[in-house]
Amino acid sequence: MGLGVGGRSAEEALNSLSPMLGEIADIQPAEYQARQAKVQALMRQQGVAALVLHAGANLRYFSGLVWHASERFVGAVLPAEGPLRYVAPWFELGTVGELMQLPGPIHSWHEHENAYDCVRQALAAAGVSEGQVALDETLPYFMVDGLQRAAPASMRLYSAAELTAACRMQKSAHEIALMQRAFDMTLAVQRATASMLHEGISSTEVAAFIDTAHRRVGAKGSSFVIVLFGVASSFPHGVKHAQHLRQGDVVLIDTGCHVHGYTSDLTRSYVFGTPSARVREIWALEKQAQAAAFEAARLGLPCSEVDAAARACLEAAGLGPGYALPGLPHRTGHGIGLSIHERPYLVGSDHTPLAPGMCFSNEPMIVLPGEFGIRLEDHFYMSEQGPHWFTPPSHSLDDPFGLATIA
Repeated sequence: MGLGVGGRSAEEALNSLSPMLGEIADIQPAEYQARQAKVQALMRQQGVAALVLHAGANLRYFSGLVWHASERFVGAVLPAEGPLRYVAPWFELGTVGELMQLPGPIHSWHEHENAYDCVRQALAAAGVSEGQVALDETLPYFMVDGLQRAAPASMRLYSAAELTAACRMQKSAHEIALMQRAFDMTLAVQRATASMLHEGISSTEVAAFIDTAHRRVGAKGSSFVIVLFGVASSFPHGVKHAQHLRQGDVVLIDTGCHVHGYTSDLTRSYVFGTPSARVREIWALEKQAQAAAFEAARLGLPCSEVDAAARACLEAAGLGPGYALPGLPHRTGHGIGLSIHERPYLVGSDHTPLAPGMCFSNEPMIVLPGEFGIRLEDHFYMSEQGPHWFTPPSHSLDDPFGLATIA
């Protein structure tokens, strides 16, 4: 049995955890204002008259307003010059007003009225009745269609994806600190979870424990949980049925939490019992590929080279080639921030140059169909000096959390 795997009851494992959230502050109004100023400068450079934001990560990023998307439009209009204007249903005005982090006029619509006419009116009030208007890339088609029907013929609507990514890809020191806290919390949860495993425990029991453990360290629960045993670990995002842990099973646990909206995402793979020679070989290769990706992450180089470094390591060992199985069937990593998956991506088709403040997962998972999968997922951020880990990578298969080195 690996060090730190099994040996504790669930109660003992929970009692090993303590609150970790502390007094870390949320993003402050001045940073939201700076974000607006940055995107407005980009808009002016590109000849964009206004940006329409939709409930979700982009609205939160630029205004601080936290609102979950639904069939009713809630969002904001940010002109290239001038203040942000909110748009919301009339009956939600009280709640929207209470949740706003930055003041601004609110344009409202009643249930029997056209929400997209209200957006057009907000644009007109901001002095925008023609020209290019960038729409939040997360808008569902029915909303895009509604906005197109309401817009005057002199207005061209297109995706804001390049504008929003240009702002969100590079994180501030405050954003990185929030993610660091979230990763610290999830790593503690991963350690506690490994310690309470026992033969016969179900994957659903483990997932429930992880949610409780995230609450114990100060989160509002898990933002997501994937728990896989044995052959199920060869399915990167899981199977529909619960599994029960057996001796010799590979254990793959992928989970995270939020700290003021910023997310963690951490995967650990190890063995319950005695690892086979095959598992040892593949686990060591996975660690080697993860290290190769990290070493390839250098400022100014394209994201695609990081993916290529991990893939070359695996192909040299006879896996792949490319995305073929057995091997690495998905990208090496993704950007992370307010969204768990966001631009840029560590994949062959993304040639975005690595720049300070960019944050990525590093998870070149090895999948052996019908046998098992190994995913070691840690994240790093780019500093002026190069890549820095949010969490220390797994130490070894026999001591996945490096407990011997801590002692």
